[in-house]
Amino acid sequence: LQIAILASILSIVIYWLIRDRYRVGNLNGKHVFIMGCDTGLGNSLAKWLDKKGFCVIAACATGKGGQELQACSSLSLKTVNLNLADSNSIARAVVFVTEQTAGKGLFGLVSNAEGSAPVAPTDCLTIEDFHSVLDVSLLGVIEITLKLLPLLKKAEGRVINLINAKGLMALVGGGYSLSKWGMEAFSDTLRIEMQHFGVKVSIVEHGFFKAEVVNSDIEKYLFRLWNSLTPEIRDSYEEKYFVE
Repeated sequence: LQIAILASILSIVIYWLIRDRYRVGNLNGKHVFIMGCDTGLGNSLAKWLDKKGFCVIAACATGKGGQELQACSSLSLKTVNLNLADSNSIARAVVFVTEQTAGKGLFGLVSNAEGSAPVAPTDCLTIEDFHSVLDVSLLGVIEITLKLLPLLKKAEGRVINLINAKGLMALVGGGYSLSKWGMEAFSDTLRIEMQHFGVKVSIVEHGFFKAEVVNSDIEKYLFRLWNSLTPEIRDSYEEKYFVE
């Protein structure tokens, strides 16, 4: 029995070592569409895959972000403006990706969407505060993924959803954790359904990294929020609670 257990463990180790050595070959003509490429993870991934030889299509929220990315990348990297809260912007981006792939299909779709996330007790927020996150980080990502599925099926590609692991902990009110949990559920369902078409779906739960967040900006937001609350809610918390 012990020998059988050791043999099983050894087989698993060998399998993982072989699998981890696997690399995608013949990168020429393989298109990867990445969202959220202005800064951070999306920006770094776009540059890295571009150097590897992939045909990168980088979606940026601003024209400035796209220009700066193109300035330090190869000529094969293309950029497109994308506002995930706007269905028209999503439709234009899908047309652009379709034209760039030129009938080859889409080898990879990487979602890296972070909507603005108000940090406050739930009853201090409005439905608009939830929309500001969910419309981008959940519904927007789902919408563009659905529209790109035909291209992914054609290339038997893969969907990679980058999800911040801190969003899986419900520590503050608002839509941030809701969007991350929603993306987990969407990814798991899509993985099962797309298996028939040879499309892979992966979740990458990344940890904390240095972000361009200024404490003074957070404080300004909190005090604006405090001043906008109804007297009833403000009295229930008291200013001491809110400041602390």
